[in-house]
Amino acid sequence: MFKAIEKNIIVESNTKFTDNLNRDYEYFLERISRLNINENLLKKKISKFNLALPSWGVGTGGTRFGRFPGVAEPRNIFEKIEDCAIVNDLIGITSSVSPHFPWDNVKNYKELKDHAANYGLKFDVVNSNTFQDQANHKHSYKFGSLTNSDQSIRQKAVELNIDCINKGITLGSKGLTVWLADGGNFPGQQNFSRTLSCYMDSMQTIYKSLPDDWKILLEHKPYEPAFYSTVINDWGTSYICAKELGEKAMCLVDLGHHLPNTNIEMIVSRLIDLKKLGGFHFNDSKFGDDDLDSGSIDPYELFLIFNELTSASELNKFTNISYMIDQSHNVTDPIESLIQSANEIITAYIKSLLVDQKKLKSLQEKNDVIGASMILKEAYSIDVSAIIKKIRYENHNAIEPIYTYRKLNYRQQKSKIRFQNKPSLPGII
Repeated sequence: MFKAIEKNIIVESNTKFTDNLNRDYEYFLERISRLNINENLLKKKISKFNLALPSWGVGTGGTRFGRFPGVAEPRNIFEKIEDCAIVNDLIGITSSVSPHFPWDNVKNYKELKDHAANYGLKFDVVNSNTFQDQANHKHSYKFGSLTNSDQSIRQKAVELNIDCINKGITLGSKGLTVWLADGGNFPGQQNFSRTLSCYMDSMQTIYKSLPDDWKILLEHKPYEPAFYSTVINDWGTSYICAKELGEKAMCLVDLGHHLPNTNIEMIVSRLIDLKKLGGFHFNDSKFGDDDLDSGSIDPYELFLIFNELTSASELNKFTNISYMIDQSHNVTDPIESLIQSANEIITAYIKSLLVDQKKLKSLQEKNDVIGASMILKEAYSIDVSAIIKKIRYENHNAIEPIYTYRKLNYRQQKSKIRFQNKPSLPGII
């Protein structure tokens, strides 16, 4: 195994920040001592947290109006792995990659698995793409994939998902995420009942191909690209379908896949209680499914979501939840955005560990509204950056990952190898 970043570079960078870190960490320990929180127990819980990086997340996204390629963008999954390794070497909590097929198709999947392992990375849940037509395919998903009125097209979409499972088995994955763009833009375009029935028939065939130790994650979305109706439009529909499919079918919560002002943390709680919460796609939104950097708009909401997870975890209500970032980076360096997002996510998680759940429950039972709110606010207001940096330092990662990354001149170095002649392209409008 080898590192994407030479160890001495991180060590040299860290020396600039160790004095401040030690002072900040001493204050942090004093602060949590007032809450009777054990430092070692807290670190043990944090050490178990792992966040998957999306293979597509290291490239520049786009808008409906255009896409502006970045410098030294990865041209294939092997180069995407290299970029993901940079992120993990810097922050240390992103040791898995979630690939997307057929975007990440290769000839030799054993070679791809070995390539990732060389960087200390493994593969997380695989994702299928039936929301766009592929080159040389005679069929089209323009009017749907797993729910298309044409049975032969539905069969092609089923085969693509089963092919994803087989690729995932070789890569060492343990799950498949299925998100559909299927839906309608006009009243009368589709029969709501018939499309859902087609979806279930297709998914049952895919479900039968799952290995015993796999899970399949159902992802809902209220709109886009279909704006009148979406087949799997909300968490309730997702739950009903997952329950109908069987124990290996779970619901995935994408933080952007909700209508404005939706209480996402309550949805998380409901799915936990129903034993159907299987995974997350972390991002943030201002208007809809914006795929903004995690925590960039509403970090308190992210904290409240983790509070539900932490509360349920202490009661042993769930296991095996997949955490993954899912963002579209249009005006930033994707690596920097992924670093920032991972930091926001682990920050929200750690703050949730500072909540006195027993005291919170007691206040809730007494209907002490302000008291319960203060419990959450106190934990949220504590600066946990010191323990995040301390753990990174102890694990030979970067105390200040953005600073260290910029010192690498990574993009400039890779631009000498990753030649691209792709101009700005028009979007879909």
